[in-house]
Amino acid sequence: MYDVVALGELLIDFAPKSVNDQGYPTLAANPGGAPGNFLAALNRYGCKTAMIGKVGDDMFGRLLLGTLKKAGIETGGILIDPDVFTTLAFVSLDASGNRDFSFARKPGADTCLRAEEVSGDLLRATKVFHFGTLSLTNEPAASATRYAIETAKAAGALISLDPNLRKPLWKNEDEAKAAIEFSLGQADIVKISDEEIEFLWGISPEAGAEKLIREYGVSLVYATLGPKGCHAATRNVQVSVSSPSGIQVVDTTGAGDIFGGSAMSQFLQCGKKAEALTEDELTAIVRFACTAASLSTQKHGGITSVPDKADVLQKMA
Repeated sequence: MYDVVALGELLIDFAPKSVNDQGYPTLAANPGGAPGNFLAALNRYGCKTAMIGKVGDDMFGRLLLGTLKKAGIETGGILIDPDVFTTLAFVSLDASGNRDFSFARKPGADTCLRAEEVSGDLLRATKVFHFGTLSLTNEPAASATRYAIETAKAAGALISLDPNLRKPLWKNEDEAKAAIEFSLGQADIVKISDEEIEFLWGISPEAGAEKLIREYGVSLVYATLGPKGCHAATRNVQVSVSSPSGIQVVDTTGAGDIFGGSAMSQFLQCGKKAEALTEDELTAIVRFACTAASLSTQKHGGITSVPDKADVLQKMA
């Protein structure tokens, strides 16, 4: 039995590492993709996970598979397609380490996953199924994602969502909003950013969390606030937690995913339903996740930047 199975994009993040003598950026190839980052945090903190997706039969696809295996993530659900190239993302960073993305994905291997290629066995053997909306931008991956949601739900799994909005990958904002609205209607647990709440409804993170619980039936919401921390809520309790101070930010790529995976690891280890969490328990979950995500920004990349549990606990102390 797996704690979490995720479906979605695996890709290489090319992030600036330095500049040459003419001022042009030197890029480092970092293995990533939101679901992979999410699972890497879960594995680092003691959970058993598996990934469903597709990569190209190329050096980057092999690099991603090797990285996931090294992180302890089950890769039997990942297909290698010789006809398409592994998706690439080119990341630009501002002075604060915040990033912007350009994608080489026309198509990328992750968008070519078909429903009949999705492992039903994995979906029927997990406590939680996790996905994001990047797998809904293109067919056939969109149909594969909907099939996976239906299969996991039918097997009794909790559904976890990170909308992970990337506007350049959508034809227009209306399509992005429709896909996110559909996804929110499927989810039990949602990690959503303040920017995504503003994009959808033009309201505060606190109001967004309340809306998700009351109108969409979500049982646990993490409304992340970037470097400020997170507002989290269930049907019974609400907490706001600040991120730790004294963090020298290098690269924020994957920090939100690492927050999500870290929070999920602590939630699962509580062994409770979301509505049974006390205020203290929810605060502890969010404090751990905020700290892990913050520490991850001190390194480049996503999957490889998840901090050790001992370092998280030391920073919390």
